[in-house]
Formats: sequence, structure tokens, C-alpha cells
Amino acid sequence: MKPSNELSKEMKKSALWTVLLTLLFLLFYRPAEAFQDLLIALPFFIVFYYCFFTIGKESVSSWLRIRINGDVKKVILFPAILLFLYFTYVLINGQNPYHGTLALVPYLIFFPVLLFAARRHTVRKIDWLDFTAFVVYLLPTTLIEVNPAGNLPFTGESFDSIYRIILILSAVYAFGTVRGLKDIGFFPVFNLKFLWTSIWVWFAFYLFVLIIGFNVNFIRYVGHDVIDQALIHKIFLTLIATFFHTAIFEELFFRGILLNMLTKRIGQAKTWKLFWYWGLAVAIPLALLVGYTLKGGMHWFPALMTICLFTAAFFLERANYAPSGIYTGLAITSTIFGLVHYHSGAIVYIGFACIAGWAYGYTYLKTRNVFYSAIVHMLVNCSVLIFGFEFIK
Repeated sequence: MKPSNELSKEMKKSALWTVLLTLLFLLFYRPAEAFQDLLIALPFFIVFYYCFFTIGKESVSSWLRIRINGDVKKVILFPAILLFLYFTYVLINGQNPYHGTLALVPYLIFFPVLLFAARRHTVRKIDWLDFTAFVVYLLPTTLIEVNPAGNLPFTGESFDSIYRIILILSAVYAFGTVRGLKDIGFFPVFNLKFLWTSIWVWFAFYLFVLIIGFNVNFIRYVGHDVIDQALIHKIFLTLIATFFHTAIFEELFFRGILLNMLTKRIGQAKTWKLFWYWGLAVAIPLALLVGYTLKGGMHWFPALMTICLFTAAFFLERANYAPSGIYTGLAITSTIFGLVHYHSGAIVYIGFACIAGWAYGYTYLKTRNVFYSAIVHMLVNCSVLIFGFEFIK
């Protein structure tokens, strides 16, 4: 079966995005004393990021589903290729792919693919197995550190890791192609309206953070000693690294998959109130537990932010500003997103992360594209460096 003209155009666009990113990679990420590592990493970089810009497109997913046609051998071919490339890269750089936590990688790549393939039929409605697969897949990726992660390049200043890329690719493939989940929005597209949405949401959120943060002595302005080329270079590199290593990963899982599935599930139930009540009943105790088990003041802050989110969702649902369940799902996922930042150890930061989850989720719902919610995420994470602020934990 030959690819359609539309599919061919999309693949050419992916090639263009890959070329642009590769040029940035070559221009800014040069190992000081390991140019050979850069040459080794380059072909892997090109292959993985071409897949990165391609696999989430609906035309590609549809074409793959037709080619797979329920055949388990064909279903596992893509994750098998990912695993082969990852282990090859690790071996080339003198590491043992069967040592320690690296043995976990095959499970992470194959588990969701095989789980959805085992259904052997298309299930259109979102059910609890989908959420179980999400949790069982995501938890090991956040709780267990895989080493070596396969940095690109392997030594020196790293662009990203192959491990992080294959987690993203396997998740998009499993949920988007094999499961058939729509609206993940994992594809690059240039849209000025979407870009403007990302910019003003970032500005509005950070204005909120500054107003509250300065008043509770969480943020202070330290400035930059010198604004020169070195600082601009550092900011630019930090933006790129944050987007590809942190922002796009979290936005895919929390917005493209979790928020996407939850809003669809609430829509299927045709009642948002039940989810709203249960969500609030679970979220408030968790927020209080998070706040009161950390050192510092304002232990109630995460719970207050949670109440604010659910209150906003309640009135927006009542006003029918969007399809039923959209804002309830947004409140639930935003709270979860904030509370999982418990590892930061900062109570105020966790509360702000809940509100940030709303900002990112709102951007995703407006654009249906996780690349634009990741832009907001990137800008928020880098604002401290850009403007010369400092968090006081």
C-alpha cells in the first residue's frame, strides 16, 4: 500500500522540522572534547527526531493502523525498532544494556503496546483500563532513574536522551496508533493564533505568580550582572532543552493523554457533577496531606489553589462555556499535575504548579496541540532565568 499524497506531504514536513532541529543541534551542542561523540549521536538524533515529528500525525497513525490490521507481529515492530536502536546506541558508547535499571526499558516500551493490542478490537469508549495503562506506564518512568539514559551526545553538553525520546514515541504509538485515541495533538504545526494563545496564557499566569509570589516572599528579583551574548546563548539553550526534555514529555502525558481521556470519559457519562464531586473529595485531602508534610509555612496553600480550580470549573460548567466535562477534567488533571511536584519540597511552588496545570491544559484545549501547551510550559520554567528572578523555598 503506497502512502497517499497527503501522507507524503506530512512526511516531507516532518523531514523539514528534523533538518531545522538538526541544524540547531549542530550549531549549539558541541562537546568540548568529544567531537566523535557528536558524530556517533548524529544519525540516532536524526532518526529519532524524524519519528518524533511524524508518529503523532493522524494521517500517519491511520496509515499505520491499516498496515498493522490487528497483527500482533506488526504491532510490536515499531517498539522493537526503538529498543534495538536504543541498545545499539548504548553498546556503541561502551555500556551494558542489560545492566541495572536498563532491564526495565523493554517493559516500558512494550507494555502499553501489547496491552492495547491484546484487545483485538477497536474500543471507542474510554474505560478504566485506559487509565490503568496510563498510571502503570507513567509511574515507573517518574520513580525509577534509568542509567545510562543515552544522552545526545553521550558525553559533554547534552541535548536530550534517547531514553526520554523513546518513552514519548512509544506512548504516542501505543495510545494514538494502537489504542486509537484521538486528539492527542502530538505534531508540530505553525499557527499564529495558537502561538498568540501560548504567549498571552504564559503572560497571564506569570503575572499571577509574580503578584502572589512577591507578597508571600516566595520570589525575589536578583537580575543579571551583564546582559551579553553568553547570557542570551544560555537562555536559548535552556529554552530548547526545557522544551524537548521536560515540557513536551509532561504535556504529552498530562494533557495529550490524561486530560484528553478524562474529558472524553466525562463526556461519555453525560454528567460532570459526579466527577466534580469525587474529584474534589479526593483532591482536598491529598492537597492538605502534601502541604502539611512539608517544612515551611502556608501549608494550606495547595488546598486553597485546589479549591480555586474546582470552584472555577464548577461555574464554567454551569455556564456551558464548553462541552460538558471539559473544565471538570481540567481541574482534576491540573490538581494532579501540581501535587506530583511534591518532590520540589516547596509548598508555594506546588500550589503554583496546580495553577500552571490549568494554564497548560487551557492552552491544549484551545489548540488541541501539546506542542503549544509545551511552549507555555517551557516559557514558565525558563522565566526565572529570562527575567532574573529567584525562588525562595
